Amino acid sequence: MTGIATARRVVGLVCAALPAVGLGQAPPPVTGGCPPPPTTTVAAPPEGVPPLGGTVTELPLSAPRDGWEMGRISWVAADRDGLIYLLQRGDKADPVVVVDREGRVVRSWGRGLFEVPHSIRIDPHGDVWTTDARTSIVRKFSPDGRELLKIEVGEVPTACAWQTRGATDIAFGPNGHVYVADGYANARVVEYTADGRVVRQWGTRGARAGEFDVPHSIVIDEVGVVYVADRENGRVQRFTLDGKWIGEWSPAGKPYTIALAPGGLWVDMLVVPAPNVRQPTLARVDREKGSVTGRMIAPGGHGIAALPGGTQLLIPSGSKLYVVSIPH
Repeated sequence: MTGIATARRVVGLVCAALPAVGLGQAPPPVTGGCPPPPTTTVAAPPEGVPPLGGTVTELPLSAPRDGWEMGRISWVAADRDGLIYLLQRGDKADPVVVVDREGRVVRSWGRGLFEVPHSIRIDPHGDVWTTDARTSIVRKFSPDGRELLKIEVGEVPTACAWQTRGATDIAFGPNGHVYVADGYANARVVEYTADGRVVRQWGTRGARAGEFDVPHSIVIDEVGVVYVADRENGRVQRFTLDGKWIGEWSPAGKPYTIALAPGGLWVDMLVVPAPNVRQPTLARVDREKGSVTGRMIAPGGHGIAALPGGTQLLIPSGSKLYVVSIPH
């Protein structure tokens, strides 16, 4: 039985999820509170994992005018036409910046809409979704920047010293539903209908199965398996579309971002092989076996994206953007 077939079988066997919340109702209060400070646990890289052998090339971004300047790029996404969508935090450019494959700015928008821009994703219809890690607001835009939908996830603690205390990422289910990783304070996943009505939620802070310590990234594959990068617990957890726990993988690092590719899963993570040594690392995980099939030291990423075909990835680092090419 293949891994995908096994996943389908497990979907029908795992224990029941938390009770669903009625459509249109706000999720019940959760015991999240202020996010804890990140830890620096030493994790030895797994032995016997081959190097990916990829090449890293900077994609220079061309300033469209004098005084224009990128800040820290938090996340990146790519559409089917080859355009690249950047979500950045500087005040000398719009938060959402769209560039072509040569790094030329095509359009931009979003000034005044964000406090801490965090993630950006493209849905199957080509619309653009973003999260704000401070306000916990999720926004949906048309590709040209018209706001189509606004979701206020809510339950954001107000007495935290940390700026990041809200939603972290968005994923899209085959049923048209939207899944939001509400990662920094509430440590949960909230499912919405396509028009923004709450369906259910699951998760709370902890280290047991189905619990999270900063669910930082979320993706959903073609058979409906939900993958959540449980960053501070150093694992990727897997769920059904209705929140039933399937299992977990430990890629030997803190997973910041996960991106789907044909037959595999890319994990951008931080590895601490020794005290005071931090190695931004890119790993490829076999979705059928859960094993790491290759890894390489890469630019310090936060919000990577796989280009069509799965052999090239976009990795932001600071105010720069890199293309990582992986041989077949």
